[in-house]
Amino acid sequence: MSVPAAPPGQPKKAATAAWIGSALEYYDFFIYGSAAALIFPTVFFDESDPATATLLSLATFGVAYAARPIGALFLGHFGDRLGRKKIMVFTLILMGLSTFLIGCLPTRDQVGTLAPVLLVLCRVLQGISAAGEQASANSMTLEHAPADRRGFFTSFTLSGTQGGQLLATLVFIPIAALPEDQLLSWGWRVPFWMSIAVAVVGYVIRRTLEETPAFTQQTESEGVAKLPLVVLMREHWADVLRVVAGALVASVSTIFTVWALAYGTSESVGLSRSSMLWVGALANLVALGAIPLWATLSDRIGRRPVFLIGAAGSAVMMFVYLWAISTGAYPLVLILGIVTFGVVYSAANGIWPSFYGEMFSTRVRLSGMAIGTQIGFAIAGFAVTFAAQIAGPDGDNWFAVALFTTALCIPPVLAVLTARETHKIPTELLGTRAPREKNDRERVAA
Repeated sequence: MSVPAAPPGQPKKAATAAWIGSALEYYDFFIYGSAAALIFPTVFFDESDPATATLLSLATFGVAYAARPIGALFLGHFGDRLGRKKIMVFTLILMGLSTFLIGCLPTRDQVGTLAPVLLVLCRVLQGISAAGEQASANSMTLEHAPADRRGFFTSFTLSGTQGGQLLATLVFIPIAALPEDQLLSWGWRVPFWMSIAVAVVGYVIRRTLEETPAFTQQTESEGVAKLPLVVLMREHWADVLRVVAGALVASVSTIFTVWALAYGTSESVGLSRSSMLWVGALANLVALGAIPLWATLSDRIGRRPVFLIGAAGSAVMMFVYLWAISTGAYPLVLILGIVTFGVVYSAANGIWPSFYGEMFSTRVRLSGMAIGTQIGFAIAGFAVTFAAQIAGPDGDNWFAVALFTTALCIPPVLAVLTARETHKIPTELLGTRAPREKNDRERVAA
């Protein structure tokens, strides 16, 4: 039975809601990354040992990624039982509130060791929210999209993520330029307080969305799975492993946005905070244009070759980018940062929503994407902590960090080489184990 077409305008509305919602949600998520690299070592940890304080601060960045698999189990289950829309609203509200609370936390000087404990608790809530955001938004846009443009429409979730990262960076540029006493007293709190708007705006944007035709048809014809996780592990365990492996490519993002930022502004390199933040801002601006272009290409030639370009290319470019930072030559850093993150990494980042989502059937799509990606993202999140350790006591062994990042790009390459090509399979047949496109078209016609 073919899935009925979405109402006119609904695919664009779903994509727009995914873009704006993801931008708002990941603004919250990524302002933490900038603060963890630049502010939190001083505010929440022991100033007498700057190296250890930085390491602990970067570890709290990874805590959210550790919480994401747990959130994925919970939110994936309810997303495949109750629908995509409810999870999309819930995740935005949770992210907005937890981020606002970070801006209200007392510092180490005020309450001692309780301060980093409270920081970690709020970061865990951020991680739980992020676990369901992308999977629910991706499922919503994929199931609303025309079959021949699923790559393009689902890419709006990730371009929204980049938009949020861009917004977070732009907000931090003037904050980082404040005098030191103002920055460490109240200035760093402002970006977190602004997130309260996320809860309000997110609800207004997403409450008018219609549930997807694919999920509605699934509910009316066969019903939803009582235990989506059981169905997922029984029928799609190999694809879950592929998604876990593929999601490790996110290590490129975390190393670029957090470790490289800390390294570039360290004493060994000496670039200013503002200049390094501008590298991230301009790279994300370029990514906003590159992501839909790569996604459109994947609708024509397939998901696998485009993802492979992004994963393998990022492994090479991280060497070049981190070397550029080591030279301290800012024009070189700026250009290579834009190429590495804005162009090359976008090839993988822009098409994984369709690439992963098309591996699963409607009954378990949200669970499959949420669990698979969040386990991989959890590993990628702690890549920053490992990078800080292997960079040596002075934090300047960029070659070891580049080699480590390259090693984390090998599993995504293997995942794409063993995956099926799905860009021409009709939406209703995704995840059905009917691999031959000719047979797929005959079944639809019948």
